Amino acid sequence: MNVFKNIIFLFLLLAAFTACQKEDEKPVGLKAGAKNDSISAAINLDAPGTLLAVKGQLKITIEDSTYIFDAANDSIAFVSVDLDSNKYFGITAINKAHTVSFGISSPGIARADTNSVIAGSQLLFSDDDNPSVQYTLSKYISTRDMGKITLIKFQQDSTLTKGTFYTILSRQGKPLSYYKTTGTFDLRTK
Repeated sequence: MNVFKNIIFLFLLLAAFTACQKEDEKPVGLKAGAKNDSISAAINLDAPGTLLAVKGQLKITIEDSTYIFDAANDSIAFVSVDLDSNKYFGITAINKAHTVSFGISSPGIARADTNSVIAGSQLLFSDDDNPSVQYTLSKYISTRDMGKITLIKFQQDSTLTKGTFYTILSRQGKPLSYYKTTGTFDLRTK
């Protein structure tokens, strides 16, 4: 469980969100190469296995809402981490307005045709109606039920990564609430 807390802390640090704006079926909008890019300021993009997407989308559906991060406007990074001698990979994103952030991680080394369990996931946002809403992996779910991430492609030609995921998240303040969260990603390096 300590590793789980470290992974969530990592994504919190990477995302560095401030507030949120829900955009049903619309891009949640930071230019990938912008100097004020939150993700590139928070992580070392020169680290092996860590890359910022410049094209493509990350799409997340939870409850009755879908959130779309577009790499042309928002910051989306594929991250590889070595934490306490354990390897993890994941995707983290923050919208241009710094109001919505998402992170998902899995143990192991990323490669094409990977189907791996979820180690950590978090969706953070707020708006005028729901200030500071947070969804995270529930501590009441067994490890095998936390979900899966599938990398169909990984670092092939201009594809950074392409795949799908599902996980079960709980809403902050509702510890026994479980929401199946699904997503797709198709991220490019050029």
